[in-house]
Amino acid sequence: MVKAVVAEETRLKPIEDRLAQSSLPSEVGLIIGKFSSGLDRAFVFDLIPTPNNDSGDPASSISEPEKKKGSKSDTSSLFIDKDWVAEHARQVSRMLVGGMKVVGIYVWISDGAFKNSTIVLCQTVKVVAEAAVIVEAEWDERLLLHICYSPRRWSCRNCSLSSNITSSSLRPCDFKMGKVLNYLQTFKCMYNFTLRLPIFHDNASKFHTFSDVLRHAISLHAKELKGARALIDGKLVVDGEPYSTDGVHEVELLLPFTSNTPFEAFSQRDVVGILSFSGLVCSFAYLNSKEPISQAITDIKGDIIMSLQSRLDIICDEADADSGSGPDVGREASSDLSTEKPVSQCVLHLLRKGCMLPFPRRVFAPWLAGIYVCDYLQPSDTVEVLKDHCTELLSMKAPTDVSTILELEKEAISVKTKSFWDVAVPFSSAIPQHLEKSKTDDSRELTENNKSANSGHVNLMAAIFILLLSILLGFVFFLQKS
Repeated sequence: MVKAVVAEETRLKPIEDRLAQSSLPSEVGLIIGKFSSGLDRAFVFDLIPTPNNDSGDPASSISEPEKKKGSKSDTSSLFIDKDWVAEHARQVSRMLVGGMKVVGIYVWISDGAFKNSTIVLCQTVKVVAEAAVIVEAEWDERLLLHICYSPRRWSCRNCSLSSNITSSSLRPCDFKMGKVLNYLQTFKCMYNFTLRLPIFHDNASKFHTFSDVLRHAISLHAKELKGARALIDGKLVVDGEPYSTDGVHEVELLLPFTSNTPFEAFSQRDVVGILSFSGLVCSFAYLNSKEPISQAITDIKGDIIMSLQSRLDIICDEADADSGSGPDVGREASSDLSTEKPVSQCVLHLLRKGCMLPFPRRVFAPWLAGIYVCDYLQPSDTVEVLKDHCTELLSMKAPTDVSTILELEKEAISVKTKSFWDVAVPFSSAIPQHLEKSKTDDSRELTENNKSANSGHVNLMAAIFILLLSILLGFVFFLQKS
């Protein structure tokens, strides 16, 4: 449970001044920061306003019903386009690296409108939490930050996600501004991975499409990565050991030796191919100086898995947008890849040829005080796409110096399937062929054995004849000499 929240004053003060100088009756946006379970507190790095929707309308507005005569109470309430705010949170969460999350929402409204809109605010917090999931820790709460302009003040509340949405879901917590970004330590990991999974017949696995198999592979690797040991700057990680805040700390993950259980759990007759998933992931994580060093390793591991999942989500989103429908598992596939169907939606066990699916590459752009955010570019994309996303989603100035953009993933992540249909056939059709082949082999072996026996008999008789002849000749020579 979060008991205190510390926010970066160099970021929040300018936001307060901007809102005060504007004529906006309301504004809603995302809180970017991190939860620290060991410290029971949250750190706020920045506030990002949700942009206008596709129709050009703001994500929030104030509705003021007609007041009754003589009534002086504030009856205004807040309307929020919850789906649009949730979509904004989903896309922003992809651009955040290890140790940075969407930890809640903020609103700029009057005190009366806030009191009249608690249910709407709690519902918005909940849909944002569902869109931007925090996987590494099971946090059942998010933050709701209220910037009140009448009177001017800041207040922060916890919003519980485990209970039904009621006015009691909000609990106040301590809030103060201070220095947060200056006390962050930077950790970087270049992680090479290679995963190989079998492709099964349709009745041997519940994962059929390319995307389903990949999602399952990522979840399996997440469990394996959880048990990995880590080296920081060449030294084994020890909790409690101090690390300098200067510079970037290099992290190396050491995976445990495990048996390849997916192959051992099934018979070879169930496997029709192999899926090879490999590449290089560049990961950053940021740790507060008061947090244990093990938290940085947890953030790095979580960032690697989230990065792989985000790339797969981007591929699936584009495939759904192009096709206009989801994958049809029951439909028969042709022997070759169909040009009308994206690779991510293909049913793997129906393919007769190998195929490859390149993943988007991860690039990094400077954000705040040496902190980087990321984006994912398709092979045909340029850094201009990154600049547009930074401006639209993060409300930041796009980097003008291209040299500040980091493209560290030199080895592209890709997925390849290798089919061996020539040697792996359905078991039901293989039985008669196997029996027929067995009979032929048995008769051939019997004939060869008979020939071998006859040949051996002739050789034995010849050897005996030569032996007797030698004895006879020797006896004759002996008599002649004597």
